[in-house]
Amino acid sequence: MEDIIEQAGAYWPLVVSGAKALVVLVLGWIAAGMISGAVRNRINKTPQIDETLGSFVSSVVRWVLLAIVLVAVLGVFGIEATSLVAMLGAATLAIGLALQGTLSDLAAGFMLILFRPYKLGQFVDIGGTSGTVKDLNLFVTELVTPDNVQIIVPNGQAWGAIITNYSAHDTRRLDITYGIDYGDDIEKAKAIILRLAEADGRVLTSPEPWVRVTNLGDSSVDISTRLWCDAGDYWELKWTMIQGVKEAFDADGISIPYPHSVEIQKQA
Repeated sequence: MEDIIEQAGAYWPLVVSGAKALVVLVLGWIAAGMISGAVRNRINKTPQIDETLGSFVSSVVRWVLLAIVLVAVLGVFGIEATSLVAMLGAATLAIGLALQGTLSDLAAGFMLILFRPYKLGQFVDIGGTSGTVKDLNLFVTELVTPDNVQIIVPNGQAWGAIITNYSAHDTRRLDITYGIDYGDDIEKAKAIILRLAEADGRVLTSPEPWVRVTNLGDSSVDISTRLWCDAGDYWELKWTMIQGVKEAFDADGISIPYPHSVEIQKQA
């Protein structure tokens, strides 16, 4: 019995240290989340600073605080900060080689924040992957597709890819091409398209709507339309114009040809 008590007494300090370390870790983890969240909210409430910076800074704050918590946890076990620094210094090369991709993502994250090729809420295409930017943190960019699918893009890949930002400007140009039959009245068709465009309040008057014949196809005369609108109205305006022009063409006797084939039979 005495041996058991002696052994328990020998391990008791370790048990106490472990319990303290667990408490420090849990409280530190919770505190890091709360503080980083408070930083994000404070930055986002400042009109001069956009939400992208708030998201990124809060991510940096959280990881810094977690690093401090780790040092505190090791301190509970009697490992001093100076010793920890020495250990980390000796392991820097190995860690750097093992985490090349992660460190690249970290560096790319700072570059994305510095140059801001996209911001939260903007619709972008990153290397062929499209979606609305939901989050940008130290290591990844989170996109949400129009059908509500989450896509995680490592910052290193995002920074090295071609980025197309569809929301960077307030206005966009809408291009639509309509095909009419060779026997139809071209000027009448152009007038119909222009009338519908000018009647839609979403179409901007400057630059003016542009309607021209741009191609003589195999079975149709192609009339192209260029309309300027607010970026947020782009898709709804496109769908409205396509349907509206089709219905107006039908009402005025203008046909939209479709590809067809002619069968030739050779008599023996």
